[in-house]
Amino acid sequence: MGAGVERADGAPALRPVDLARAAGVSPQQIRNYADAGILPPAPRSPTGYRRFHAGHRQALLAYRALARGHGPGAAREVMRAVHAGDVPEALALVDAGHALLHEQRNALRTTGEALEAVAEGGPAAPALPRAPLRIGEVAAHLGVRTSALRVWEAAGLLTPSRDPVTHYRSYLPADVRDARIVHMLRQSHYLLPQIGPVLDDLRRSGGVGALRTALAERGAALDLRARAMLEGAAHLHRYLTDGPYSAAGSPEASAQ
Repeated sequence: MGAGVERADGAPALRPVDLARAAGVSPQQIRNYADAGILPPAPRSPTGYRRFHAGHRQALLAYRALARGHGPGAAREVMRAVHAGDVPEALALVDAGHALLHEQRNALRTTGEALEAVAEGGPAAPALPRAPLRIGEVAAHLGVRTSALRVWEAAGLLTPSRDPVTHYRSYLPADVRDARIVHMLRQSHYLLPQIGPVLDDLRRSGGVGALRTALAERGAALDLRARAMLEGAAHLHRYLTDGPYSAAGSPEASAQ
């Protein structure tokens, strides 16, 4: 179907390649989006080609914007709900994404305060065991699996010594402190390579400069995600208001 062909209602039809160019994806990806329900139903030409129109372009841009803030999976479910005529469910999914972001901000704040206390060894820091511990004891102390400690060691984040006789791992108080910091940062979704500089700075200078940098970077990432969510919400609002789906969630007859 060539560009410029009109639908029965007079609106110009769009090809998959036209939508692909608008979003910077491949024509096959457009077909995948249509099959997944991310785009509204598209009528077929007598020769079997899908006939897309401006409403499909709006849906595509809304999905791509939502995906940047909420992730592809959540964005897909939002668009599917809209195209099923359940706008309240779509809005509830958007609300859930914002609520999760708010929880992550609170968790980052709490984690930052706790990490500062642990790193500086102040009165608010949890007490460290005096005697060396074995790996199972450290795991129980932190509430993690021994396999996690082994992974952190393999990544170079922990360096417990070995008992010269039994060759068992021996964790000194500083090792337990480091393991606690790794555990807390992992709970805040830090990747292992991001944690290395924090521990290196702490061991080298006893300072928390790298820790504060890591927390600031995480906060900046959340800010970027919040902005992306706002952009996604604007696209979705435009689609619901001006596109083939009304604010009440009723599809236009042309999309049937």
